[in-house]
Amino acid sequence: MEYEAVIGLETHVQLKTKSKMWCGCPNEFGAPPNTNVCPICLGMPGVLPVANEEALRLTVLTGYLLNCEIPRFAKFDRKNYFYPDSAKNYQVTQYDRPSTANGWLDFEFEAAPEGVARVRITRAHLEEDVGKNNHFDRHSGVDFNRGGVPLLEIVSEPDLRSSDMAYAYLRALTDILSRAGISDCDLEKGMVRCDVNVSVRPKGSNTLGAKIEIKNMNSFSGVRRALDYEIPRQLDAVRRGEVLRQETRRWDDVAGITEPMRSKEDAHDYRYFPEPDLMPFEPTEAWLEEVRARIPELPRQRKLRLIKDFELPEGDAQVLTDNLALGHFFEAAAAGYRNPKAIANWVINNLPAKLTETSTTLESVKFPAEFLRELADLVDSGKISSKMAQDVFSEMFVSGVRPSAIVEQKGLAQVSDTGAIEKLAAEVIAANPGPAGDYRAGKVAALNFLKGQVMKLSKSKANPALAGEVLERLLKD
Repeated sequence: MEYEAVIGLETHVQLKTKSKMWCGCPNEFGAPPNTNVCPICLGMPGVLPVANEEALRLTVLTGYLLNCEIPRFAKFDRKNYFYPDSAKNYQVTQYDRPSTANGWLDFEFEAAPEGVARVRITRAHLEEDVGKNNHFDRHSGVDFNRGGVPLLEIVSEPDLRSSDMAYAYLRALTDILSRAGISDCDLEKGMVRCDVNVSVRPKGSNTLGAKIEIKNMNSFSGVRRALDYEIPRQLDAVRRGEVLRQETRRWDDVAGITEPMRSKEDAHDYRYFPEPDLMPFEPTEAWLEEVRARIPELPRQRKLRLIKDFELPEGDAQVLTDNLALGHFFEAAAAGYRNPKAIANWVINNLPAKLTETSTTLESVKFPAEFLRELADLVDSGKISSKMAQDVFSEMFVSGVRPSAIVEQKGLAQVSDTGAIEKLAAEVIAANPGPAGDYRAGKVAALNFLKGQVMKLSKSKANPALAGEVLERLLKD
């Protein structure tokens, strides 16, 4: 019997706000332990939380980006559980009335039909993060700086079928969130964490198998590796006749295995009830319109637009999509230009190489983007050769002087005068009778040597195409 994996992801993303979810404590990474805390985020008796409005905006913005419904009524709930990283012994979250629901995410995935996969989004709801447990040789400690930081939990439907698909989904999701300013999505700082739900079933069946949850994955490569271990483990168990039961497992990244932690909790185990200290969230149309105004162009939309509007190859469009600043520079340079691909070559190849070589940033580049349009035009019109253009670009990068001025100052204009090139070509043929005879004997490659000699004699100023034409004519006479 053939089986398939069924995977759903719960992705937890820290929101990019200045303060925590319910209080004014800073939302920052790297502060000394337990310094960004107050009675509110520690859940002291008698304190009253106040919702962070920017976190609410970012949650709804995420809903729009993920094609979700935005209910006009949402509320917060208490999720009761007892762990040392939760000072309150409960977490404020959203349970049955979340701020967003029923969306989807389309993303590029080679194995999908037409190269695009769709994963349905159950909900993207707002909650608070917990503290961080730190384990040492002989003791453990809890840092509550992270406790109360606004956290978005994005729950997918079980639409993923492989570890590679899960990896592509997570990359696409975080690309959207970082592009929209919702989160920095810095995995090294713990801003994105993921719970993986995976089961196996006979292919073609609509019945889900026993759900195994792998908790608190903190890297996308870890998610992929964990699934590459867990899916075969479950398949082997099923084929042996073993009955899999719902449970939570942990991923041991060093050993490369998953290990049992506990039986999986159900919703009733958390004893949810409405948070009594917070009013329901009922956004107005005017408020929602403000949020909609913040919707940016998404990465996939940008890539398709670059391909359509500038007729770029997919690879070029992907580079200019992945690097937003470089993409903006390209668009400023290529706007209205007849040959955008020529501009893309300078922006994708030469410009990053110079930035790396000089350890500078794109923001500090001395020349405006439109100078690249002028440089490409000098090459296309035959005024300078491609080789000369490299020298002009290097000078322009250092000085910020416009390309035409550099060409004039340094006398780099390409020689396209037929008479002048005929004189150079005649000298080369006379000085190189061997290669000239080879060409006349049918060795076409000899022409390249002769053309190179013309370029050398002209100090690279001769129009190479015209030099080739003149040489061919003279050698046939």
